[in-house]
Amino acid sequence: MARWLRPLVGALILLEGAAALSFLHHRYEEMVQALFRVQSQCPYVTRIYSIGRSVEGRHLYVLEFSDYPGIHEPLEPEFKYVGNMHGNEVLGRELLLQLSEFLCEEYRRGNERITRLIHDTRIHIMPSMNPDGYEVAAKQGPDSNGYLTGRNNANGVDLNRNFPDLNTFMYYSGEISGPNHHIPLPNNWKSQVEPETLAVIQWISSYNFVLSANLHGGAVVANYPYDKSQDQRFRNHRRTVNTPTPDDKLFQKLAKTYSYAHGWMHRGWNCGDYFADGITNGASWYSLSKGMQDFNYLYTNCFEITLELSCNKFPPEEDLERQWMANREALVAFMEEVHQGIKGMVSDENNNGIAGAVISVQGISHDITSGDMGDYFRLLLPGTYTVTASAEGYQPQTVTTTVGPAAPSLVHFQLKQDVVRKPPERKASGTRMNNKALQKKVVPRATRWGTQR
Repeated sequence: MARWLRPLVGALILLEGAAALSFLHHRYEEMVQALFRVQSQCPYVTRIYSIGRSVEGRHLYVLEFSDYPGIHEPLEPEFKYVGNMHGNEVLGRELLLQLSEFLCEEYRRGNERITRLIHDTRIHIMPSMNPDGYEVAAKQGPDSNGYLTGRNNANGVDLNRNFPDLNTFMYYSGEISGPNHHIPLPNNWKSQVEPETLAVIQWISSYNFVLSANLHGGAVVANYPYDKSQDQRFRNHRRTVNTPTPDDKLFQKLAKTYSYAHGWMHRGWNCGDYFADGITNGASWYSLSKGMQDFNYLYTNCFEITLELSCNKFPPEEDLERQWMANREALVAFMEEVHQGIKGMVSDENNNGIAGAVISVQGISHDITSGDMGDYFRLLLPGTYTVTASAEGYQPQTVTTTVGPAAPSLVHFQLKQDVVRKPPERKASGTRMNNKALQKKVVPRATRWGTQR
C-alpha cells in the first residue's frame, strides 16, 4: 500500500504533545500528520474530513474550526481557504498549515480575537487541492524546480482552468435578462472535470460558503473577479480589459483588506510588476477561462478572491518564517471580513425556515440564496440598501436597512404564502357556484438550496 493510503488514525495518540510545526516544506504524509496534530491538540473545536481523492488516491483533507465542529449553526457564516491548487505553488500550503496551528494555539491561550472568530465562524482550511502535483514539484525542490514542474495534476491538467465555464453563459444571459446567480451547469460537465475539481464542486455545493480565498504563488497581489474578459477579441489577442462583477467595489475592499494587512503587498511594486494598492481585477491582469474564483461567484453564494503570495513559486525553507509573519495578520483579517453586510432568517408564517429563498439587493444585479435552514448571508459595504426576499409560493418582502462598518446587520424576513384564486366554476346546469367555490391554493415551500441549478 502506498504511503499516503496508510491508516492515520493511530497517529492521533502519537502526535499529542508533539513539537510546534517547523518552518519546513511538508510532503503529503507530513502535511497530514500536521493536520491531525492540530486536531488532537484542539479536539473540541476542530474536525478533519476529506472531500475526495486526487488522481493518485491522495485525500483532499480539510481542517475545520468551529465551536460545534461538523454542524452548521444558523446565522454562523461558513468560510474557506484553499491552498496549493497549482502543485508547484507551495507557499499557500505551508501558510495554511501554520495558520491551523496558530488558531489552535491562540484558542488554547484564550486569545479573545481568535476565540471570537472560531465561535462566530465555521472555518474550513484545505492546505492542498493538488497533492499529486506537489509531490512532483517537491522531488526537485526549490533550487532546481522549473516554473511549471508540478503545476498540473497527475493527468497533466491545470485545475484552475478546469471548472465549467459559466462566464460565457452569464455574459450571454445578461443580454437577455437571464439569471445572474446559481447559473446551472452544462449537462456533460462531470465528464469534463478532473477528480480534484469534481470534489471541490461537490464540496462547495454542500456547504453554504460565504467568503473564500484561493492561495497561489508567482506574484504578490490580491486578485478579484472576474478573471475572464467578456470581450472575446481581448481574450484572443491576449489584451487586457477590466471586467468587473456587480459587486466590484466590495471585491476591491476585500482584496485591500488582505493587501494592506500583508507585510508588503499593498506597496504595489512586487516581482517586477506594479499593482495599485496591491490588488487587481483578474481580467485586467490577463483573461483566464474556467477558473475557480469566477465559478464560486457564479455557481454558489461564495465570494472568492485569488491571493498571489510570493514571487518565488517554491520559496526556500529559510524564507518561510518571514513569509508567515508577513501573511499572518492578513489571513486572520480576511477571515473576519465574512462578518460584514447583512444576515438573517427567511421563514414562513409558522417560523419554518425557507431554503432557496432569493435575496436581491436593489442596484446590485447579483443575488444570493438562503441555505437549508433558511439563513442567508449577503456581504455588503457600509451603506443603506433596499433588500427583497422572495421564494416560490410566497409573497416577496422588501425592507430598507443600513449596514455599518463593524458588524453585520440582522435582517429577518417572514414571507406570507401566495393566495391563488381559482376562476369561478360552472355547474352542469350552467349556473355559477357561490363564493365558497373560491379556494386558496398553497404552493409548496421553496426547494432546498442548491437543488435548482
